[in-house]
Amino acid sequence: MTISIPRRKFLQSAGVGFATLALSRSVQILANPYGMPIGLQLYTVRDHLKKDLEGTIKRVAEIGYKEAEVDSSTYYGKKPAELGRILADNGLKVVSTHFNEYQLKHDVEKNIAGAKECGVTYAGLASLEDRDRKTLEAIKRDAEWFNQVGKTISAAGCHFFYHGHNFDYANVDGAVIYDELIRGTDPNFVNFQLDCYWCVRAGKDPIDYFHRFPGRFPQLHIKDLKPGLTPTTGQGPEGFTEVGEGIIDWKKIFQAAKEGGLKHFYVEQDECDRDSLESARMSYDYLHKLTT
Repeated sequence: MTISIPRRKFLQSAGVGFATLALSRSVQILANPYGMPIGLQLYTVRDHLKKDLEGTIKRVAEIGYKEAEVDSSTYYGKKPAELGRILADNGLKVVSTHFNEYQLKHDVEKNIAGAKECGVTYAGLASLEDRDRKTLEAIKRDAEWFNQVGKTISAAGCHFFYHGHNFDYANVDGAVIYDELIRGTDPNFVNFQLDCYWCVRAGKDPIDYFHRFPGRFPQLHIKDLKPGLTPTTGQGPEGFTEVGEGIIDWKKIFQAAKEGGLKHFYVEQDECDRDSLESARMSYDYLHKLTT
């Protein structure tokens, strides 16, 4: 028996079906904050990388990560171009790397050239931890050095940034070190990778920084903070946990992050209470479902 469905009713039903399909596709496309690819700082899974580099990269890609931040001091035992190829073969785009201070003061052009062979477009300084910053003059000297390095890296075709930790939010002569570094640097050559964990660990609010310094934070590090820890700009117990498992309000942060200039973000967990790949998966799953 053939069932006849009026054309108008069929088109109405089909329209609902197509709309539902389109909605499901749009939701899928818009999953992740702003529909942006989720990146991973590979330091998170360094224990696995030491044992099986290519297998670990494959598993990172299978989780769903699309971008990567890499270690330029070792490239995990590979040539920069070879590491870039392995990541690309697994659908991971190399975006960023951290240099140490020595690398930026010795053969910076050679180091940047290697990073570019890997595919890097953002090349930054991981930390100024060992510097004497007890006066505003010392902070100004760091900012001036950032400007010089930034010009060199910009001329090579990359973007320079400073990463920062909780000690960068300490007060010196009534001023916050991190704030003075931002104010003292030229946004054409220097920007900042705000690590949300270290900012909150110091008792500060990432959203406040997005509002006060718009456009200066094209990259974010994303990791969560366990509850019950007193804020500190010095040494204290570590409270790293998977994104969505701690006290940081990620929805509010991502809602404000565009004002800060967000272009890329990377999950990074310095220490994990469980297998690091499982931690990376948990953080990815949370962010993948987070909409703004």
